[in-house]
Amino acid sequence: VQLQACGGGLVQAGGSLRLSCAASGRTSASSAMAWFRQAPGKERELVAAINYNSNTKYYEDSVKGRFTISRVNTKNTVHLQMNSLRPEDTAVYYCAGRVSSDIRTSGSDYTYWGQGTLVTVSS
Repeated sequence: VQLQACGGGLVQAGGSLRLSCAASGRTSASSAMAWFRQAPGKERELVAAINYNSNTKYYEDSVKGRFTISRVNTKNTVHLQMNSLRPEDTAVYYCAGRVSSDIRTSGSDYTYWGQGTLVTVSS
């Protein structure tokens, strides 16, 4: 399975971006998917995750109410709509996928990783 993320860029504080992740290869609609991010000098952290049928979603506390994760299984895509962006959201964002259908919060539980897309929020 290959994951290709896109949609990053430079935006002013308060602005919005929409990240997309396309899966190819031996994909499975039963896989849980997630977005992680890593800021310079910081550890990677889980931003949002979604289970296979979108019934369960997880959001890191600082993005609740601002970010929305979604997926379209028929198109093998996962999206992260980011609104009200803040300078502290600046990071490289990675999409990740699990073999299993349930959400996990540790990066070590995710098997497939995209290449990352840079999000820069200016103040």
